[in-house]
Amino acid sequence: MKKLVAALSAASLLFVAACGDDAAGEKSSEKVTFGYIADYNGTSLLAVAQDQKLWAKQGLEVSTKVFTNGPLQVTAMNAGDLDYGYIGPGAVWLPASGKAKIVALNSLGNADRVIARAGITDLSQLKGKKVGVPEGTSGDMILTLALQKAGLKNSDIQRVPMDAATIVSAFGAGQIDAAGIWYPLLNNIKAKKPDLVELAKDADFADTMAFPTAFIGSNAAAGDAARTGKVLAVLHEAMAYRAAHPDETAQLVAALNKQPVDAVKADAANSKMLDGSTDDATAKKWLSGLGEYFVTAGKLPSNPDPATYYVGTAAK
Repeated sequence: MKKLVAALSAASLLFVAACGDDAAGEKSSEKVTFGYIADYNGTSLLAVAQDQKLWAKQGLEVSTKVFTNGPLQVTAMNAGDLDYGYIGPGAVWLPASGKAKIVALNSLGNADRVIARAGITDLSQLKGKKVGVPEGTSGDMILTLALQKAGLKNSDIQRVPMDAATIVSAFGAGQIDAAGIWYPLLNNIKAKKPDLVELAKDADFADTMAFPTAFIGSNAAAGDAARTGKVLAVLHEAMAYRAAHPDETAQLVAALNKQPVDAVKADAANSKMLDGSTDDATAKKWLSGLGEYFVTAGKLPSNPDPATYYVGTAAK
C-alpha cells in the first residue's frame, strides 16, 4: 500500500510539474490582436502565418478581427481594442497624422476604381452626380485624384459618405450614380450591374505616386520594440512564403475568407505583392509621395517625414 501511495504521489508530482510547464509556456506567449480586411491584400500574410504556425514560432498568440476598412481599425486601436492591423493606401494619412504607426509595407495596390452607371463615359460627366465614397479610404483617394484630373472639386458632385458595403448595395439599387470603391467588392457590384463603367484606376496615376498597402500598429503596440520585432519577423517570413507559393497562398486565403480560389487569384492580380526586399529609402519615398497627396486633399496640414510614423525595417 505504501508503495502504491508513493507511486501515486510521484505521478501527481509529475502531473503538477507538467501543468506548471504548460502554464509557464502559456505565460511566455504574448497575446496580440490583429485586424484585417477580407481580401487578398489584407488577408494573405495572416493566412500564411496561421497555416505555417509562424506566430507560435515567435512566441505570439494572435487573435484576428475582420474589418471593412482601415480607418475602423485605427479607431479600434485608439480605443485600446486592437494592437495591429492592415490599411490600404487611402488610409495612410491616419498614421501620418500620428494616430498609429506603419510597421511594414505589404503590396503596391491597383485595386481601386471610380465607377459609374452605364451612360456616364467620362470623369467630367460626374459633375452634379450623386457619388458614394467611403471616407478616409482608398476609395476616397481614387475619387479625389480622379476629380482633380478632370478639373472638378468635391463641391462639383453630390458627395455621399457611406461605408463600402453600403456602396455595393446602393450602386446595385441605382441609388447613386458613381462611386469610389475597390476590388474584390467591385465584383459584387458587377454581378448586379455588369454594364457599369470604370472611369479611373490607381494605375492612371502610377507616374506620379505609388499606392502601398501597409500593416500598422497602435502607438502603444508599435512602441513595444521587442514585440513589434516579433510581428515583423512573422510578416517577413510570410511574405517570403507568399512569393514562393502563390497558388498555395491563394488557397489559404480562399479557405479563410470562404471565397472561390479563382476569385482570390483575380483579386491578387490587382496588386503587386512585396516580398520584404523593399529598402527603407524606397518605402519612405512612396510614403512621402502619398503625404503630398494627402496635403492637397486636405487630410494633412503638412507632409510629415515618414520616419515619424514608419517604424518598419525591410527584411534582409
